Amino acid sequence: MEPLFRNTLGPTSWLLLGMVPLGIFALYFLKLKRQPVEVPSTYLWHRVIEDLHVNSLWQRLRKSLLLLLQLLLVFLAMLALLRPGWQGQALEGQRFMFLIDKSASMSATDTKSGESRLEEAKQRVAELIDQLDSDKSAMIIAFAEQAEVVQEFTNNRRLLRESLKRIEPTAGRTNLTGALELADGFANPRRLLTEAGEFEVAENADQGVELYILSDGRFRGVEGFSLGKLQPLYLPIGSFHTRNMAITAFNTRRGDERPDQRQAFVQVSNLSEQPQKVIVELTLNGGLVDAAELEVPAGEVASVTFALLGGAEGELRVKLDIPSEFQDSLPLDNEAFAVLENRRDARVLLVTPGNMTLESALSTERTNRLANVEKISPEQLEKSEYQDQLQSDIYDLIIFDQCQPKIMPMANTLFVGRLPPLERWKNEGNSEIVFGPQIIDWERSHPLLNLLELGNVQIVDTLRTKPPLGGGVLIDSTKGPIFSIAPRDRYEDAVLGFEIVGLEQDGTRTFNTDWPRKHSFPSFWLNVLEYFTSSDGTSISTNKPNSPVEMRINNLVETLTVELPDGARREVQLEKPGRLAFHETDQLGVYRIHVAGQIEKRFAVNLFDRDESDVQLRSKQEGEDGVQVVDSLSIGYVDVAAQAPSSPVRRELWKLLLAGALVVLIFEWYIYNRRVYI
Repeated sequence: MEPLFRNTLGPTSWLLLGMVPLGIFALYFLKLKRQPVEVPSTYLWHRVIEDLHVNSLWQRLRKSLLLLLQLLLVFLAMLALLRPGWQGQALEGQRFMFLIDKSASMSATDTKSGESRLEEAKQRVAELIDQLDSDKSAMIIAFAEQAEVVQEFTNNRRLLRESLKRIEPTAGRTNLTGALELADGFANPRRLLTEAGEFEVAENADQGVELYILSDGRFRGVEGFSLGKLQPLYLPIGSFHTRNMAITAFNTRRGDERPDQRQAFVQVSNLSEQPQKVIVELTLNGGLVDAAELEVPAGEVASVTFALLGGAEGELRVKLDIPSEFQDSLPLDNEAFAVLENRRDARVLLVTPGNMTLESALSTERTNRLANVEKISPEQLEKSEYQDQLQSDIYDLIIFDQCQPKIMPMANTLFVGRLPPLERWKNEGNSEIVFGPQIIDWERSHPLLNLLELGNVQIVDTLRTKPPLGGGVLIDSTKGPIFSIAPRDRYEDAVLGFEIVGLEQDGTRTFNTDWPRKHSFPSFWLNVLEYFTSSDGTSISTNKPNSPVEMRINNLVETLTVELPDGARREVQLEKPGRLAFHETDQLGVYRIHVAGQIEKRFAVNLFDRDESDVQLRSKQEGEDGVQVVDSLSIGYVDVAAQAPSSPVRRELWKLLLAGALVVLIFEWYIYNRRVYI
């Protein structure tokens, strides 16, 4: 049970402090020593009474308001050093880590104070910091897509509070794994190599660390992580019944009926418990193009299509006009952006031993408008003619179906049923064939899988496609990742682990998946051409916040300027002429690339993350009465129970006591100067 008082001084300090009141009493008992001074006789009359009290070494104690005020001042100071307070959430231990979520969902404003969740989390950490004794230390880690150390271990509470104020919200998604790995490096024992060549255990390796996680829990459990010395405590931030309307997809492509006309598709999600009508507004370069009213059922999605002129070019912006009574908690996802640019012809090479379904999907009227698709067999690929072309950067995309080259070409690639001939893709387990995978999740916001439904696709067998460092998984299954993408210099390599058409042992061809029978199959190959070639005049590549953007620059310059959505500009030095790699993408909106004072290209960054937009706290029913409580966090093999959202923090009175002591000091100074006695 938390005590009423928390002593902050040692015995010697208290002994010295206890002598202060005795000293004050002694000053009032001592005889006043007078010096002879010639003054008018009338001046001495009002001092006669006082002289009666100083005829001996010790005078009798008189009633003095100054004495009482001075004793009260010392008493308040001593009481403040005892740090009295109410029982609440206490800091038990010697070392503490505060992990603060600053992802997009933490910008929700569903707190009691009306501030964002991040501000509430910072306030709770500030209250915990106030409880630190001088012999305790703490550190602060902020995390979203990436984790960063805001303040290393220190017992300086002022420094911790100042570091806490520097944490700013981001539009990134939540990644607790990176924050835990960073905390693990500071908390768990490590063997260090000394100058003598011997190993020793790091300092404080035997001490446990109290790990406070302040987040709304909008992420999956962390698998395969060992807490070690970390002792986690989950403090949830947010509420159960938050409302939010969000744009979860924004795409543009040419119309099926009118190829000369583009269409803009907007998908809106209603992440609340009641249906809602919203106005969807589409603007081009700041001018209104069209608007439509859209009714979205509770917990579901709805979409609307806008017609665009064939020659339209510039920056597209879609915005939701939501009634104020709906009380939308996260304005961050009420806008989305895209870029329309001039069309250019693209070249695509298909290398396949024969695949009628794939060839048909790449030979439609729409695909012909997007790119020129050439087809060769794997045997032809061995000819010197094509070997030279693969290394000459003339193709925008090369699709390797059931085959692979000896060396990687100078182009974007898509491998179907094979892995790239690169060591970085030869992860443990990637070369193993697994049977009967079931698709459990896919990156809906990625342009390659935009507006696709893959939950009903059946697959016989597949390779695992665990991406190398810097890559990402696009389709995950019960057997592991089966579709991934990773950067390679200025190109990208996508790997689809399963064949569409395979060979039986007797050499007959058979379907390895029923995907060609689904509507999503031809749409996927359209997305492939649009993503890797951008040849329809639309930049549909939805870049994620805090993710690097790589793109071609037609102008072969060494430096250029990138204008951020807020108007700030960054000078960028190109590592390779004609290729931009930009990493400062933490803002949502359109980024403009300036070369010699002119806009060369643009790209857009959008949230498009349902997990971040669904800002309600994850809950479960507990007890016979079915009480709704916050769901626990799963870290490794440990379920970390959540405290109540309104868990109290110990409230201390020392600040009020010091303020009272200051008032007494000012009053005592006033009395002394007025010479008022009672």
